[in-house]
Amino acid sequence: MGRFAALLPELILSIGGTVLMMIAAFTGRRGTGLVNWLSVALLLAATVALIGAPSHAGPIFDGLVTEDLFASFGRAIMYPAAAIAIIAAHGWFERGTEHASEYAVLIVFSAVGMGVMVSATSLISLYVGLELQSLAGYVLASYRRRDERSAEAGLKYFVLGALASGILLYGISLLYGFTGTTNFTGIAAAFARGAPSLGLLFGLVFLLAGLAFKASVVPFHMWTPDVYEGAPTPVTTFFASAPKVAAVLLATRVCVVALAPATDAWRQIVIFAALASIFLGAVAAYGQTNIKRLLAYSSINNVGFALVGLAAGGPKGSSAVLFYMAVYVVMTIGAFLCVLWMRDAEGRPVESIESLSGLSQRQPGFAFALFMFMFSLAGVPPMFGFWPKLLVFTAAVDAGYVALAVAAILGTVIGAYYYLRIVKVMYMDEPAAPYARVREPVQTLLVIIAALIVSPLGYLLISPLSNLTDRAAGSLF
Repeated sequence: MGRFAALLPELILSIGGTVLMMIAAFTGRRGTGLVNWLSVALLLAATVALIGAPSHAGPIFDGLVTEDLFASFGRAIMYPAAAIAIIAAHGWFERGTEHASEYAVLIVFSAVGMGVMVSATSLISLYVGLELQSLAGYVLASYRRRDERSAEAGLKYFVLGALASGILLYGISLLYGFTGTTNFTGIAAAFARGAPSLGLLFGLVFLLAGLAFKASVVPFHMWTPDVYEGAPTPVTTFFASAPKVAAVLLATRVCVVALAPATDAWRQIVIFAALASIFLGAVAAYGQTNIKRLLAYSSINNVGFALVGLAAGGPKGSSAVLFYMAVYVVMTIGAFLCVLWMRDAEGRPVESIESLSGLSQRQPGFAFALFMFMFSLAGVPPMFGFWPKLLVFTAAVDAGYVALAVAAILGTVIGAYYYLRIVKVMYMDEPAAPYARVREPVQTLLVIIAALIVSPLGYLLISPLSNLTDRAAGSLF
């Protein structure tokens, strides 16, 4: 029973998701609201169940998964983010022609996959968790069947995702073939026997390439802007938050546990991917006119900064990655919740940056919230978004990678332009056509909470959050 108690959050979501699927089948569109709120309750219950989870139970189910504070921390970020994506969809889709119960059920099952991803200690469970999360994502991207952009986004995501899964599976087969095991500790022992063979190195490269796709890391980012733009905005909110955390944390566990003896090999790959993501995410967003595409490049840029912490290695670097992803989720969800408010007079979604012109004069509260999120994403002090960047830079410097930290700081300066451009459009340009007034009290409350966290008040969280991330990262070593 102890083994099952360690996976209580996943059991809650799996059993609850199956029951909800039956409710959705029998109630049809009439039960959409009920299924949505029950799904939110399930995700919150799974989050609460983490409180009693052991901080380090070790490998369970013959080493397929582990229950430690690192996995619990990741799930504590991902499950509430998934719940917010369900809440946001209710208000956004109600004016449209399609919103059914399967939306929430798909997110619940995707959350199960993400929970397995951050707990995986075997290449088998890694692949199963990642595919469970991805399969739900393919359907969600093309959720609006009558919308050509959504159908195109789903098709692109599916085709490129299948390619990435093939690359990942090939890497897994190489590692298994040359080590004789799929367990992370067994793979680490094989790498520790001496200089890795060419087959092992190829397996390492293919494995990291597959994970890079899921985290939308350069050069495997090509799907991100198109899918983020074409998918329904609540789905984009989900893609930019919880699955990204799962992919980054999975890559962190793989690198510092399974590939620990080959640190010199994977560190070169991670440093290249980090710098490429930072600079491409900064430069490619310059000419964007669609706010969702801009935020897609922002997510690529931010994952690059998180990888700087991973490249630093050690408990301090891993702790910086956890801290960064926790704050990143709040900033990104807050920004996308504001995008959900962008509707014309007839209630249709508006995505152009130009439509934000003079927003401070039309809706000052809305403009101020978006201003807070933009400044925090840019890492401008005294916003809380400055602190996680400082942590990853400090970790890189302490590990002796001063040039990497300097290059990343330069990328921060370059990327700040497009965040500040949005602020300039809102506060200095002539007012455009007004947005429709949105009456979504729960969503408004979430925006206020996120804005308070990313404000200078967020610095009150530094000590407790740092202690938690240090302990969570320490459970890997």
